[in-house]
Amino acid sequence: MTITYADFDKVDIRVGRITRAEPFPEARKPAYRLWVDFGPEIGEKRSSAQITRHYRIDQLIGRQVLAVVNFPPRQIGPVLSEVLVLGLPDEDGAVVLIGPGHDVPLGGKLF
Repeated sequence: MTITYADFDKVDIRVGRITRAEPFPEARKPAYRLWVDFGPEIGEKRSSAQITRHYRIDQLIGRQVLAVVNFPPRQIGPVLSEVLVLGLPDEDGAVVLIGPGHDVPLGGKLF
């Protein structure tokens, strides 16, 4: 399927920093609850992510990640997920987070 640049431009992908992470024992698959700061324009948003295979909670705090910030909130069990943190599957299907190779200003838009 081919899309136009205008289609791509509708997806608002921003960089944020994980400020807090907790286990999410109520999730059907192992996951964490995340709080991600996208800077003053967007603020802090919540999400959940099935990233327990590659990351411990202490490895997540302070990490910059990319996320879609303009999807409508989605209820996942007791968690209202406000953003979709992005990742890629490894060879076994476990999620590897996507983020910049160097620190960049929070809220920066992918283009």
